[in-house]
Amino acid sequence: MDYGWLSILPPILAIVLAIATRQVYVSLFLGILVGWVILSDWNFLTGLANSIESIVGVFQSPGNTRVILFCALIGALITLTQRSGGVNGFVEWVRKREFVHTRRGAAGLSGVIGFSIFIESSICCLISGAVSRPLFERLKISREKLAYILDSTSAPKCVLIPLNAWGAFVIGLLESERVEAPLQVFVQSIPLNFYAILVIGMVAYFIITFRDFGPMKKAEDRARLTGKTIADGAVPMVSEEITSVQPKEGVPNRAINLILPVLAMIVMMPVGLYVTGEGQITAGTGSTAVLWSVLAAILLAGVLPVAQGIFRFREVFDLSLKGIGGLMPLAIIMILAFSIGDTTRELGTGVYVASVAEGMLSPGLVAAIIFLSSAFIAFSTGTSWGVFAIMVPIAVPTALVMDASLPLCLAAVLGGGVFGDHVSPISDTTLVSSMAAASDHIDHVRTQLPYAMIAAGGAVLLYVVFGMVMH
Repeated sequence: MDYGWLSILPPILAIVLAIATRQVYVSLFLGILVGWVILSDWNFLTGLANSIESIVGVFQSPGNTRVILFCALIGALITLTQRSGGVNGFVEWVRKREFVHTRRGAAGLSGVIGFSIFIESSICCLISGAVSRPLFERLKISREKLAYILDSTSAPKCVLIPLNAWGAFVIGLLESERVEAPLQVFVQSIPLNFYAILVIGMVAYFIITFRDFGPMKKAEDRARLTGKTIADGAVPMVSEEITSVQPKEGVPNRAINLILPVLAMIVMMPVGLYVTGEGQITAGTGSTAVLWSVLAAILLAGVLPVAQGIFRFREVFDLSLKGIGGLMPLAIIMILAFSIGDTTRELGTGVYVASVAEGMLSPGLVAAIIFLSSAFIAFSTGTSWGVFAIMVPIAVPTALVMDASLPLCLAAVLGGGVFGDHVSPISDTTLVSSMAAASDHIDHVRTQLPYAMIAAGGAVLLYVVFGMVMH
């Protein structure tokens, strides 16, 4: 049945409510509910029952289930590596080596650590901030600059890597849209994710040159000339407030308890792709590979402390469950994301939007419009994952019907979503960056925004150019 304009009501409702209320979970569920009420001939009770069945039905897909499990299990890995002293051990190892003696060296170390830790954006900020903050204080570098480096090396980097929760989530959304070879499409989108690439390039430039402008330059001049790394009257957000798990008392901090599990994740990803692809890595199943990777990392993160006499097996299980419980909100948004994708597909939303846009837009402009739409929603709601959930089911069929480049349109969704996660004052990554740097949160947002806007403007221009060329 052709539902016409009614098919766009669920995603529009989800978008408007998410922007107005900043409650992504409720907004996604109401979008699902409205969709199934329409599909049930406007029978509310039947629509409600079908909405619940749609959410439950998410687990009928092995790919969806693997991705949800992966993201929940990441919490266990984070908890185990913190409690066993692995995170603190890594921090101490870096500090004792005294690699840094200059302002550029301190900023460079923060950037290198940020790029090296790809498990999850928040843990990246916390570790890099814990290592770098004392060095920045000693060398009189502003906390705003540290928060900017932490923020610019977290989400923009994580979205470019397929072997973490970000990659698994995106691959799962593509699988839900029945995209052939979703891992290949994701990999092809990486060099086209212009916003993330420009942000990373810009932070590297400012680390090397220290040639800042705008509010950031004023903050750096204040720190360099007066020694004040934070402005008078500013209210710092202290990182200790969000460190969920402290190392066990009396336990030596060993960096190996973090490094080996992370290496296990890195090694197991291509192994999983090779095995599931029957000898061809590009043909492998991404959701299976990332699940194997995190399970291998958790196994090492649990066995190492037991072998060292730090934990008993019961403590490993308890800590794992605690970590999984801490990431249940993430698992819930993923379940709702998959469900609203199924709902809009049943309604034919993507096909309808594509058919309307086909007569109004040049295929070469589709990617730029998708980027701007995703960026606006993400900035307003502070969540990139919610944007991925709403926009991927629309962007994929739009690209296919209008004969636009699917990797380019996917990259536009991901880049726009990361823009919001990067600069929105209500984004969790932005908040964590302020906390890890002990910076005033509003000062962090204010000094970072001009840099992010330049990257966003450059991304729009590149999407227009590449949209015309790749059409």
